[in-house]
Amino acid sequence: MDDLLTLAQKIRARQISPVEITERLLKKIEAQNPALNAFITVAADEALAAAKKAEQELYRNTYRGPLHGIPIGIKDMIETKGLRTTMGSGIFKDYIPEKDAAVVQKLKEAGAVILGKLHTHEFAYGPMGDRSYFGPARNPHDRHKIAGGSSSGAGAAVAAGLCYGAVGTDTGGSVRIPASCCGVVGLKPTYGRVAVDGVFPLSYSLDHVGPLTRTVLDNAALFQAMIHGVDLNETWAKVEKVIADFDLSKTVIAIPDDYFLDDVDDEVQQAFADAIQSLEAAGAQIRSISLPDLESIRWAQPIVQKSEAYAIHEKWIEARSKDYDPEVYERLLEGKQPKGYEYVRAIRMREEITQQVEACFKTADVLMTPTLPILPTNIDQRELILNGKTLKVRSALLKNTSPWNYTGHPALSVPCGRSKTGLPIGLQIIGPLHQEIRLYAFARQIERVAAAV
Repeated sequence: MDDLLTLAQKIRARQISPVEITERLLKKIEAQNPALNAFITVAADEALAAAKKAEQELYRNTYRGPLHGIPIGIKDMIETKGLRTTMGSGIFKDYIPEKDAAVVQKLKEAGAVILGKLHTHEFAYGPMGDRSYFGPARNPHDRHKIAGGSSSGAGAAVAAGLCYGAVGTDTGGSVRIPASCCGVVGLKPTYGRVAVDGVFPLSYSLDHVGPLTRTVLDNAALFQAMIHGVDLNETWAKVEKVIADFDLSKTVIAIPDDYFLDDVDDEVQQAFADAIQSLEAAGAQIRSISLPDLESIRWAQPIVQKSEAYAIHEKWIEARSKDYDPEVYERLLEGKQPKGYEYVRAIRMREEITQQVEACFKTADVLMTPTLPILPTNIDQRELILNGKTLKVRSALLKNTSPWNYTGHPALSVPCGRSKTGLPIGLQIIGPLHQEIRLYAFARQIERVAAAV
């Protein structure tokens, strides 16, 4: 299967049509989705109509950019006009929005073809992707394992080649976790960089929208379409050049000296160390760094998320309690525990802590950590033993990703290896606010090293 940008070149050169590609993928989804459960709703008629429109525009020499005629999937937390949007919940199993979310509008402007709606952990409130009205999503590398959540369908569909890219949401790691679990590239942009209008909220202050793809350059192209829409054709060439001209030998990579490397699976630790060693061999300077006020971040992020999630669901929690997955419902009820002053404190601390983290980038270009400290766990597994310690799966999955939702810094997961059993391992790159292209440049180097192994 071609990557997104290779397919884009073939479509522009009229070597293959958007209709032909869309038909192929719809057949592949029909064959493979029952086992993976990556798509909740397949929009076959709508996708073929959009593909025909793209084909006609291309024959008229109207080219919208590298997303023109490319089939992608949309997480089922994101509203799509006339197309069922369920939030993975029985409460919304028949909900059909009257308009597109802002990010969907941008992608349609860029000429993308929407194949359908992708699986999500119910209301995006879980990093496993195995709690939904529609059943669990499954990891294409091992169907007994989680795909990661909450953008579970996005990770699984991209990894299985059921679409050329996907759009997910990320409140504590929900793009990066499935990216790592499924062996694809996933970006959580800077807070506010991609509009959340029309996205069902989990947490007003922490929600992000981001792309998942098979390659780094594909991810950059999809991200640009999500923020530029029809103007993508004017911006993409500049972005591509910045990434191509990147000089690793003039960079400094900071590795946090605690927390992010605590309680890490041995195979994850080795894959991460190998990737860092390869970057150093290629000329990057590697430095250890102590991040400021991690204890405050670890306290504040859950306070904000719990409080806002409860506020969002308050009107349904009593009236529709039996319509929630029990585990998700129990987690939502935890939002009643924080005190009002704790929430206010957590919100007011955010700007100061964000600036403290931002100051770290005066002496380093990026930070790097393992995306996840553990390998993908079994579906329905809630505890694991690591180095003699019993850990909660949910906490372990969120440990390295959730701090960056609180500070709002862009963070990207890129594959950096495999376990002995073939499960993907991800490396997380964190950068200064609004510097997503810098993350892509570093990730492209890691991708090249991995391809050469």
